[in-house]
Amino acid sequence: MIQIDDAGSGSLVGGTCIGIIRIETDEYHYDIIPLDYYTEEKFNKKQYLNKATEIAIRFLKEMKVDKSEEINVCRGYMFDNLREYLKTNGYNYKSVKILNPLQDKIEKSFEKYALSLGLPKRFLCYTKYPFHFHKLLRWVYADYDNRYKLCKTGWKSFIKYSSLKIEESYSILDKEKNYCCPRCGKKIDLGPVKVIKFISNHLNTIYLHVNC
Repeated sequence: MIQIDDAGSGSLVGGTCIGIIRIETDEYHYDIIPLDYYTEEKFNKKQYLNKATEIAIRFLKEMKVDKSEEINVCRGYMFDNLREYLKTNGYNYKSVKILNPLQDKIEKSFEKYALSLGLPKRFLCYTKYPFHFHKLLRWVYADYDNRYKLCKTGWKSFIKYSSLKIEESYSILDKEKNYCCPRCGKKIDLGPVKVIKFISNHLNTIYLHVNC
């Protein structure tokens, strides 16, 4: 039996992972829908749905999936176009909630990809996918000029929060807080710190090393 699923479609940072597995043999493949598909123009045209379909069809062909073999497809919107393709071409498929073995594999694949973009591992531990939007927004604003391009910039939620007023100042950290600098990832010791403040759905205060 074949399982097809996605991971990361709800994460502000990164593209979307599309994965497929043949349960009997544990043959597993995945690819990423590039962030280019989440720019405002392409996102509004839902071109990411075409890319998800393209990736899934490529893997079906590589794995030589017969039209009689059972295919379980995630019932989410990401595979709307794929379901139409499978139906038109006479594949034996059904839409279901995808569980293991694919669920764990594809989530680990997206986690590895997110880490490769520079996202700290501690962010992955806050919640299951999708990552929490406003926690990721704090990470982005800690180094906005370099990190905004790692976001799904076509999202209405990103557009809403993409040009927030930033207030920078300096202060003294005089109590042990176990802070890590969200720009370099290293521990912040007691002493001078750079402070970034902005308001999204609440007031956000970010502490960085003075030289970061």
